[in-house]
Amino acid sequence: MGNMSVMATQVFGMWEKLRGVPGGTRAFSLAFTWKAPYFRSIRPRFVQVSPNYASLVLPKRRAVQNHIGTVHAIAVCNGLEAAMGALAEATVPSGKRWLPKGMEVAYLAKSTSDLTCSAETDPDAWSAGPRRTGPGEGGPFRRHGRGRRHHQPVGHRQEVVMRSPA
Repeated sequence: MGNMSVMATQVFGMWEKLRGVPGGTRAFSLAFTWKAPYFRSIRPRFVQVSPNYASLVLPKRRAVQNHIGTVHAIAVCNGLEAAMGALAEATVPSGKRWLPKGMEVAYLAKSTSDLTCSAETDPDAWSAGPRRTGPGEGGPFRRHGRGRRHHQPVGHRQEVVMRSPA
């Protein structure tokens, strides 16, 4: 259990240490994807990490596009999951850990630009559930989804809502 709170302290501590130095947010983003290699595929650029809030930019580039030239829905899901993961690592209460439990996504419109994926909770939300959002550059929502995540001990659940405006 103590190791889990050390990890949370490490993630937030590393962000605090690196964010103010030239190239620091890039170094943090690379370190985050080194620890969780699956996220390397989207090349997230973290903008903010703090208890109860995290945001990143998911750059629109060929590797994350689908056959019609828009950002692939699963790439958007990866960005939202990375934002929630950073938030969770910086926020998870001592003696608990977070685990993703599921995700549902609705395709509402095309994602045609870089996206900002953010996750936000209030301190009480760790028992009620956090909200995740992934905004792009203005306009209506592109993606909407609900994910389920729970904490250990088993039985502590969170509903996660993701939104991604155009």
